[in-house]
Amino acid sequence: MSVKILGKGKKVAQLRRHARIRKRISGTPEMPRLVVSRSNRHMVAQIIDDTKGVTLVSESTLMNDFGNFEGTKTEAAHKVGEMIAKKALDAGITAVVFDRGGYKYHGRVAAVADGAREGGLAL
Repeated sequence: MSVKILGKGKKVAQLRRHARIRKRISGTPEMPRLVVSRSNRHMVAQIIDDTKGVTLVSESTLMNDFGNFEGTKTEAAHKVGEMIAKKALDAGITAVVFDRGGYKYHGRVAAVADGAREGGLAL
């Protein structure tokens, strides 16, 4: 999969980094991919089986079961990680490959990974 992303700007650089990461990382049925998407307000985490092209489990700060969460965005990201780990364990998924989506492994992205680890997923 060769993707050529041209241009300037933060989003283009992030897409370029994500394409570079995706060359090496792929989700399998035994070890699906936990991908993180981030916006200024929200965090989205999905567990994907790339062989079938199917999202197995997803969690987001936008979901109804997230409720009226009071706290910082980093604390919300940590809770998203814990909740996706719970859903994954209920679905029989114990280990995943972490795909940071071209973002730095820092702040909210790291909080999702830490929350997933604390929830019982092996990253």
